[in-house]
Amino acid sequence: MRTTRMILLLLLTWVGTVSGNAQKVLNVIGDSYVANHRRSKEETWHSKMATELGYTYFNYGRNGSCVAFDRSHDGKWNFGPALWVRYTAMSPNADYVLIIAGHNDADKVKENADSLQMFADSLEVLLKGIEWLCPKARIGYVTPWYVDRPGFASVCKTIQKVCKRHGIPVLMNYNKKCVIKVRDAAFRKRYFQDANDTAHLNADGHDLFLPVAKEWFLKKVAKEK
Repeated sequence: MRTTRMILLLLLTWVGTVSGNAQKVLNVIGDSYVANHRRSKEETWHSKMATELGYTYFNYGRNGSCVAFDRSHDGKWNFGPALWVRYTAMSPNADYVLIIAGHNDADKVKENADSLQMFADSLEVLLKGIEWLCPKARIGYVTPWYVDRPGFASVCKTIQKVCKRHGIPVLMNYNKKCVIKVRDAAFRKRYFQDANDTAHLNADGHDLFLPVAKEWFLKKVAKEK
């Protein structure tokens, strides 16, 4: 009987080792790039990536959310508090945390120096807070798309600068080489939720971006060969 139990224990240990990814926890926090706007969260590339990798997945996306700016009373909308406040709602047991935000900050900043500094300071608080809340987690940041509006270039450059200080890898989408051609009307019509949309991918758009994001995640965040 004792031998049988020992064999069973060894088998369970082996299975747990082989399927270790099933124990990993991925938190994804951000704006409607994470919440997926009017579509299901299950359609997002990060949800699909978590499924493919066998991770436990938590989605902390909220439409309209900013890194720096509270939007609880933004006109008639309630987009909630800024990320630097609401990150505390995340699971502290995360092995990985992805931050996908900045689009709404860019529209707020619009190259204003004071607002840009507020964004940088808030991002610093957010990163330190996540490092404290999720001490074992590896963190990665995914920037907004290559949107042709004031504020996006400076916000994305600020993301790179602040994350570099923390040793956090950044998937920089604000460039012409990004597979998501947000400035192309025909592309938006095919891969975004609406032809005039500059933020929210449809299911085909998420599928297009998935291999790019997954490769970056495995090499830079999870650091798997």
